[in-house]
Amino acid sequence: MEILIGLSDKLNNLMRGKNELRLLDLMAGILIGISPIIHLIIVKKVNVPYGRFSSSNWGFLINVRVAWFLQEIPALTIPLYTLFTSPTDITPASFILIGLFIFHYAHRTLIYPFKIRGGKPTPISIAVLACIFCTYNGYMQSMFLLHHSNYSMDWIYQPNFIIGICLFAWGMKTNMICDSILRNLRKPGETGYKIPKGDMFEYVSCGNLFGETVEWLGFAIASWSLQAAAFAVFALLYLSARSYTNHQWYIKKFEDYPKDRKIFIPYLI
Repeated sequence: MEILIGLSDKLNNLMRGKNELRLLDLMAGILIGISPIIHLIIVKKVNVPYGRFSSSNWGFLINVRVAWFLQEIPALTIPLYTLFTSPTDITPASFILIGLFIFHYAHRTLIYPFKIRGGKPTPISIAVLACIFCTYNGYMQSMFLLHHSNYSMDWIYQPNFIIGICLFAWGMKTNMICDSILRNLRKPGETGYKIPKGDMFEYVSCGNLFGETVEWLGFAIASWSLQAAAFAVFALLYLSARSYTNHQWYIKKFEDYPKDRKIFIPYLI
């Protein structure tokens, strides 16, 4: 009888695992499907209303530091909770990948918001939408990596893993450097906008967004999963759309804006 009960429990756990993986695959498919729609909406019709485009038409405004903290924190807490409550053994590849994801969002939640200088308030609706996305993506990435990834012990020596980790590191470094350049454009007491210069800003209008895109493309290459690929597709299409609207704004704002500076991809687009 005990053997039958044990087999029944294992079968139930297996079925729950398969159903959960199907859900994660469905979530990835939905994210991939909506990404080009969001891209086209931003490029053709709607500026994302925060930062220089902030508007009270999207709901009452809240402090930008508070908005960043609240909207990003699910992508930090959900993976941390999943990591510390996971009943399964974690392979080195899964541990490194979830660690990089947590590291990114620890910076985005606990460090980046409190370095912002004089940022415009954020509409509550945008903060809520960002929070929903971070909850959705945080759950999808952490559940796949910690419960369903099944990486071999030598995955960390595979070429795609090594290349992906290098791209992730370069992208995050570039993102942080370019964010610092933007923060320091104005001296204390100065107002108005300036043309950012230095690092990837010499090549594209939004070096920070380009860096973050490379970061998540590297994550997808290292992970080699549908879930990470979905996040990379979303980052590519969403951040390239924002880069397009920012590029157009710079051209209209500054007559001396560098004509050889591209929208999103150095030397190409």
